[in-house]
Amino acid sequence: MFAILLSDKMDPFYQNIASFPTVFFTFFLALSLCYWLFAVLGVVDLEFLDFDVPDVEGELSSTKNSMTVGDVVAGLFLKFGLNGVPVTIVISIMSLIGWFLCYFIVHYFFGMIPEGILSYLVGLPVVLGCLYISAMVTAFMIKPLRSLFKKSTSHSVKEVLGQTAVVRSLRVDNAFGEAFLADGGAGLILKVRTYGETTFKKGDQVVLLEYLEDTHVYRVISEEEFRN
Repeated sequence: MFAILLSDKMDPFYQNIASFPTVFFTFFLALSLCYWLFAVLGVVDLEFLDFDVPDVEGELSSTKNSMTVGDVVAGLFLKFGLNGVPVTIVISIMSLIGWFLCYFIVHYFFGMIPEGILSYLVGLPVVLGCLYISAMVTAFMIKPLRSLFKKSTSHSVKEVLGQTAVVRSLRVDNAFGEAFLADGGAGLILKVRTYGETTFKKGDQVVLLEYLEDTHVYRVISEEEFRN
């Protein structure tokens, strides 16, 4: 397999994915792959890059003076129907779809365009067009996922508070961490934080003591401390 990847026959492929406009999506696709790898290893939270996207347009800042970059991005996500699931999933799907679209456009049509500034002038609308199409397709694909994440986020806090979870990230402190809670089904991956300077390592058992609604995280303590 590695012999094929390193063969001269792959040169056109590498040239296409590393040249504009495909490189735009190649960058975000590579970033997404790295993110998911680190998330699986427990180095980063599964919702590390997430931000809140409002469910109704009225939740955005109403005046131009108070509009922030976050408001603008959240507004775009809301407009295209990309809300209701973690932003990391949205970006990953959009990157993959946009990459495929852009790659085949470059592969079949850009050979007729001279290299230089003209290729960039043509490439820019290709990027915008692929972004638009990938956003529309992604919005359609994530519709069935919204109910799943809604159930997960609306899981009764009273049901999980006081239960024991297992740390799945490399560490848990007052600014970072995830824990797995066996709920009799597929289980829940929860964002957890400690009190003060306390830290836990992967595999430690912690008790969910408090839910912080504004940040959607649980404060945890050790089993020993909870029992005492």
